[in-house]
Amino acid sequence: MKPFRKNVAIAIDGGGMRGIIVTQALATLEDALGATTHDMFHLTVGTSTGSIISAGIAAGISAKRMTELYVELGNSIFPNTLRKKLFPLTSYRYSSKPLERALANQFGDMKMRDLWNSGQRTDLVISAYDLAENKTKFIKPWKEEYADWPVAKAVQASCTVPTYFPVVENRYIDGGVGSYANPCYIAAYEAKECLNWDPAETTLISIGTGRDLYTYNAEKPPRLYAWDWIGVVLDVFSQSAYDQQVHLVETYFQQLDFRRFQINLREPIAMDDTSQMDILMAYGTRLGRMILSDKTDPAQGIVIKHPGYF
Repeated sequence: MKPFRKNVAIAIDGGGMRGIIVTQALATLEDALGATTHDMFHLTVGTSTGSIISAGIAAGISAKRMTELYVELGNSIFPNTLRKKLFPLTSYRYSSKPLERALANQFGDMKMRDLWNSGQRTDLVISAYDLAENKTKFIKPWKEEYADWPVAKAVQASCTVPTYFPVVENRYIDGGVGSYANPCYIAAYEAKECLNWDPAETTLISIGTGRDLYTYNAEKPPRLYAWDWIGVVLDVFSQSAYDQQVHLVETYFQQLDFRRFQINLREPIAMDDTSQMDILMAYGTRLGRMILSDKTDPAQGIVIKHPGYF
């Protein structure tokens, strides 16, 4: 693994229960390097389940402990209840109370400003979409309007996937509904423009929660009806948005030591599927080894460059 530069940041995608892939990968990294992720990363950025992990890193929770929490709490956050079975006759699948309690137990009364005022200052950026103002909010510890926000509230806002959980305070939903399910560009911008980190002295690690592979057989094309195309188009749109953020970082932050890590999933695993934790953890171990061997995502290396751009 190439050494990190002076300043090190991490950006973590959304993905529900698939976040355990990332925590297991980071646990592998912690074991190999003999240091906690809290000591490694002083800028942590996350969306949805990535906000849980990024906040956990900023708060000093080890990756191993976060993996244990996903296993311990997954079934209580995504339970098989009558509400879930009756969806879409109900407005959402799951109560927000178990997630709210879990976040309160881990982060307590910690405010966003506490991360910035602590001995080991950490910048945490969490994205959430504000329905009232019709725009994405970037919740940060040094920004006055968010300084008194509880960390638990910021994380819950970012995790509130539409139709899965009720809207937070009647206005905040998952930060990944827009372009930021992969927040690597947010991290690159925050590092250079807000923290004034020199890109030539900065490493940015970006980690995905698994790529779903849709295989189209041209020789035996599937018979897709109108309703079948909905899932296909959404998957393609989502993956294109993830990769677009990678291309933007490579195009506009070329001096940055940028490393994007992603793993292909052999089988579809839904964000609320708690029955395949062992498989997800195995993927995480593999992803951790990929990080240690600098085996970056093939989406890297495709720089968008206009002939007049230099």
